[in-house]
Amino acid sequence: MLIAALNPQVVEITTRSLFISLSSAFFAAVICIPLGGFIEFRRFWGKGTLINAIHTLYSLPTVTVGLMVFLLISRSGPLGSLGLLFSPAGMILGQTILVSPIMTGLAITALAAVSPQIRDTAKSLGATEMQIIITVIKEARSGVMAAVILGFGRALSEVGVAMMIGGNIRGYTRVLTTSIALETSMGNLELSMALGIILISISLVINLLLNRIRGRWI
Repeated sequence: MLIAALNPQVVEITTRSLFISLSSAFFAAVICIPLGGFIEFRRFWGKGTLINAIHTLYSLPTVTVGLMVFLLISRSGPLGSLGLLFSPAGMILGQTILVSPIMTGLAITALAAVSPQIRDTAKSLGATEMQIIITVIKEARSGVMAAVILGFGRALSEVGVAMMIGGNIRGYTRVLTTSIALETSMGNLELSMALGIILISISLVINLLLNRIRGRWI
């Protein structure tokens, strides 16, 4: 009933969650896709170790990221003067850092799966290094898009960074996951269930998009 009636609190929390998560996924994509391309197309010492380290960070605990960002943007931290703590901007920063290893690693995997013949053909036709990179990214676009969508899903479903950096302030930094945790502890199960249904529905849409990108419906 809360969802069907477009309860203002439900709409507000959902809209804020989508804005913060989409913003985090966007900024991470802008940084991580070129970074993944640089790592994949360049040969340098320690490349394998770096890729293994990125894969290890897939399971980086959200509370660890929250602590790191908290120390960075707290009043006594190096970025304390920006006033990012307990703000949506701070949450976007934290979630961007959280999803960056996943997006970078998956971008590397997608680019590595492109046939070397495509690079050789582009090079033989006189393409510059940047043109070769763009060509390979176009060939790997489904994998790259999957990386972005998975990064968005990770940002949407996390709670540690949102709680520690956002502070779960009503009407300002409260999002789906933190609201579900708070309302459940307060015994407000109706609102918790409504928000949970929305979160599951968004996760289902993300899964359908991934399957669509991979060319198969389930």
